[in-house]
Amino acid sequence: MSTTGRYRIQSVAEMTGVSAATLRAWERRYGLPAPRRSSSAYRLYSDRDVERIRRVRELCEAGMAPSEAARSVLATDEESAEAARVEADNDELAVQRIVDAVDHFDPDRIEAAVKSSLFLGPAVTLFERVFRPALIQIGERWATGQISVAQEHLAAEILGNTMRFLLRLVQPERARRQIVLACFADEEHTGPLYGVGLRLATWSIKSVVLGARTPPDAVRHLIDELRPDLVGLSATVTPSHERLLALLDGYADACGPTPWIVGGLASESMREPLVARGGHVAPTSKERLHELINTLCPLDQGAAD
Repeated sequence: MSTTGRYRIQSVAEMTGVSAATLRAWERRYGLPAPRRSSSAYRLYSDRDVERIRRVRELCEAGMAPSEAARSVLATDEESAEAARVEADNDELAVQRIVDAVDHFDPDRIEAAVKSSLFLGPAVTLFERVFRPALIQIGERWATGQISVAQEHLAAEILGNTMRFLLRLVQPERARRQIVLACFADEEHTGPLYGVGLRLATWSIKSVVLGARTPPDAVRHLIDELRPDLVGLSATVTPSHERLLALLDGYADACGPTPWIVGGLASESMREPLVARGGHVAPTSKERLHELINTLCPLDQGAAD
């Protein structure tokens, strides 16, 4: 919810049903709301202020004194903020436990750290807040020589096994759309595929993961057999120019009329030749990605998503 001041006091009075005089009195007596001031000293209320005012009004209408209602709303906000801080701390601690275990090259410790993180939230949240940050830090450690290839591969294998297991658990049973997920032919990192698969599951979309180093012919074969609604490819490193053009030609030909999207760190660098061949670059925002998928492979008219 936005905390940017955007509404003048009269507009807020109309939006909340609380008079301007009462709003000024609540601000003076209880510190709620707490509007910002414009350069001309006008009060500017945010969406959060408006929501707080509505909650105080509702409590007052239920019989609570204004002072008690204001204290209750402020206390609830503080508790919510504290809960969010604790959640963030728990996520960061889980990431650090995994990374530390990799630093010590201890398979049992890595397994234990990963298992303990499974209680922190749903599968897609675990990926976005724990597994993905851990993989990024591990990759950075390998790139700077702080850990060996063996350590990086061990961590990727343990985390990959966990993400594959989670994806199997959350796959929708009666999905009305199916998307193929695969790495570019020269791409080894499968973690992003499972992250996307977990996100797709929350949208009731089933994913079929082909994994690392998937050539165009493999994509063609799967399309011929399964007739998916869309193909998603992942690339974290941009191939050489000639290799890139050859792969894009291959994937475009393999997909044919089936829509295809490329995501990953390297996707933006290949936008021009990719779009020229009928492909799409995956948006970084999950909301925009969902919108793009709905555009490229919509459900039957009248069906709910």
